[in-house]
Amino acid sequence: MLKNITLGQYFPGDTVIHRLDPRVKMILTIVYIAALFTARGVFVYLFMAAILALCFTISKISFKTVLRGVRPILIIIVFTAVLNIFFTPGETVIFELWIIIITREGLISAAFMVSRLFMLITGTFLLTYTTSPIALTDGLELMLSPLKKIRAPVHELAMMMSIALRFIPTLIEETDKIMSAQKARGADFETGGIIKRARAILPLIIPLFVSAFRRADELATAMESRCYHGGEGRTRMKTLKMASRDYLALLWGAAVLALVIMLRRFAV
Repeated sequence: MLKNITLGQYFPGDTVIHRLDPRVKMILTIVYIAALFTARGVFVYLFMAAILALCFTISKISFKTVLRGVRPILIIIVFTAVLNIFFTPGETVIFELWIIIITREGLISAAFMVSRLFMLITGTFLLTYTTSPIALTDGLELMLSPLKKIRAPVHELAMMMSIALRFIPTLIEETDKIMSAQKARGADFETGGIIKRARAILPLIIPLFVSAFRRADELATAMESRCYHGGEGRTRMKTLKMASRDYLALLWGAAVLALVIMLRRFAV
């Protein structure tokens, strides 16, 4: 289960999407989210899904990897669908039993919400799949650089976010190792009810916290030994420069958003 979590992982490649400027990819992710929440109607959702599938195809990220990343949060998607089915009012009643009422409008709302949530999660995954943590940090810092005028710690914020994303796979791997070690000693994490499983997970917390603090201390020592003193006076190994493909990608994103807004009027 833990090995299925791919959030924060970077899959190296030499595709057009991999070569895009990280600032452009972050802007396009925001534009995609805005278009997704603006979309209305079956055909518009199919259009957004086709765009997402095209992006994954170009980036050469397999659909199996996408499903593996979504699987751990499947319970959230199912819970969202259940809430929309049972708590969306409607006129066309399909099933009714005591206080349980399922309407046609509720089913439609659940289908749209699940589709939106799935595309939202996979769309944001594409950003980390195709962007290295270093490039992501540099791009985020440059995008937030205007906040330096009000003395906001832009570099520190970007560095913390990048380190947090980078350490998600590491901590997941550490948790898996601890679970394997405790299973070898007779621990059971897979049988019993929810309360029993929650109690079985409690012994994982202390060694995981100890490991996380140890890694944080080692990282701080490594950064200090390399004379790291924040963003002041620092230079970058690779200077980010906008290329023609970046401007074309921005125009493509703006065109998609404008098309979705236009199609919203004709949605059924």
